Amino acid sequence: MTTQTTASETPETPETASAPEAARTGLIGLPTAFGRALATGGGALTIVSTFLAWTWTAAFPGDLTVYGYPGGLQVLVLIGGVLTTLFGLASYGVKGLGRLAPGSADSAVKTAALGTFATAWYTVIAISAKLGGVVNLEPGGYLVAVATLAALVGALALPFERPAPDPIDPDDSSWEKFRHARRQDWSTFKAAFAAEAPAPGRKLPAYAEILVIVAAMALGLLVFTYGIGTEYDELFIGFLITAGFGFGALAKAGLVARVSAITARHRNITMTGAFLAAAAFPFTQSDDQYATIGVYILIFATVALGLNIVVGLAGLLDLGYVAFLGVGAYTAALVSGSTSSPLHVNMPFWASALCGAAVAMVFGVLIGAPTLRLRGDYLAIVTLGFGEIFRITVLNMDGTSGPDVTNGSNGISSIPNLNILGFDFGQEHQLFGATVGRFANYFLLMLLITLIVVVVFRRSSDSRIGRAWIAIREDETAALAMGINGFRVKLIAFALGACMAGLAGSVQAHVTYTVTPEQYQFAHVVPPNSAFLLAAVVLGGMGTISGPLVGASLLYLIPAKLQFLGDYQLFAFGVALVLLMRFRPEGLIPNRRRQLEFHEETEAPAVLSKAGA
Repeated sequence: MTTQTTASETPETPETASAPEAARTGLIGLPTAFGRALATGGGALTIVSTFLAWTWTAAFPGDLTVYGYPGGLQVLVLIGGVLTTLFGLASYGVKGLGRLAPGSADSAVKTAALGTFATAWYTVIAISAKLGGVVNLEPGGYLVAVATLAALVGALALPFERPAPDPIDPDDSSWEKFRHARRQDWSTFKAAFAAEAPAPGRKLPAYAEILVIVAAMALGLLVFTYGIGTEYDELFIGFLITAGFGFGALAKAGLVARVSAITARHRNITMTGAFLAAAAFPFTQSDDQYATIGVYILIFATVALGLNIVVGLAGLLDLGYVAFLGVGAYTAALVSGSTSSPLHVNMPFWASALCGAAVAMVFGVLIGAPTLRLRGDYLAIVTLGFGEIFRITVLNMDGTSGPDVTNGSNGISSIPNLNILGFDFGQEHQLFGATVGRFANYFLLMLLITLIVVVVFRRSSDSRIGRAWIAIREDETAALAMGINGFRVKLIAFALGACMAGLAGSVQAHVTYTVTPEQYQFAHVVPPNSAFLLAAVVLGGMGTISGPLVGASLLYLIPAKLQFLGDYQLFAFGVALVLLMRFRPEGLIPNRRRQLEFHEETEAPAVLSKAGA
């Protein structure tokens, strides 16, 4: 039996193609055929184990005592087992399953098996630790431990090969060396061009591609709703493990690239579908418990998307960006009819939102004009100083140390709920037969503002000024030599990013009822703050739309769910960030050019081989 192209890490070289599959080994030295059978069989046995009881008592959350019905963490292990089995069958070339892995089925099996093993063994260890030993396990618990271990061992036996670079012959003449160098440069260019192209494969009809987009959005909504609604700590940790490795397995299989290519061909439909999927989230909740987290995630994500213009497109390192969120929040609080506002002004929401965005933009211009001639670390230090100056200034404007404007450390409180065209956002309403509470109302409003920010970002990045931002980010000296007015271009980015943050801040003021100076520190315990905002952009994927949205969602959701760790919360969070930067420095949803920059020595030959094929 010969290995198919999708069953290895990379397309086979002539040397490896001539070797029988049984003689090829993976990381642990077992024959490939035996490893593939062991991984597939282990995945199938894992599925069976989830329908058995894992413990005898319901003292462990999730009720893992039921036969014939998976519950709690068993559902997550079941998903991992299904992925492992399907990708294992796809690596065999089973008819009809080949489309599940247009990329590398073997790599997908490895990732899925590792994630399933991690979730299952974490559950077994948690049961033993919580209940007092492995004697509290039922046969299903022992079976899932053995099955996932067998699947992992089999997956590690699958081939793991990378094409070796073509060395320069030391006996070549200087002319041959020059020709070799030119060939290498041309290969790099073709690899970069291939990376920008959609994944190869048979193109689906338009209606089928739209159905794929709808299915992807529905799956995203299901995963987000499940994650935000996890009822106990062990389930959330298992969810993180399964979701992370599951996404990795789908990416290794090539399905993420295939769906990304489809969404790129239908960008408007994709944006509309994502908006509708997010708008359906409040209707999946019975109360405001998780809608509260949802509205704060949207505020955080919207501000991160504005920062992405400054950092991701223009390449300006801003460490005081949260101050613009505070400017918008304080401006809206002062003019929205709060009883503690010294201005005693009551503007409608649209006017207060415009004021918050406009004042933040003015501050962006005032701060950017004298500082944007700096570069790199110097600009970062100046923006960090601006963030602290803003916090100290509003802290001292209490009528004693300065003018009575912001009430100092007490902040501006009693900010009234919004009332737009008679719709009171502080009251429950019946929409489409479902009860929508206060935070769900603000979630829908913030979702509309997020959509506006996404449209502005997209139109800006595709425009002439967006191309100028990218040119400045890549090489400012070369951009200036080509006639780009660097100062003006960077000032526009700074002002537009500040405007978006101010718009989000105007909603945040009404959601939180009170704005205080400590909310806008550089590294406040609870996001959003400048450190978390920058991390959301970098970890999500700089220069993209979906990257900061996903990064901000994770960076807000994970700390909110890891509060049971207490003093070790930030430690665990930091370790996760370090691991992510180590293994995926380009971000979760990267720009293809940045991805090629970080993995040029490993990805370019593979992409080139596929393109050549």
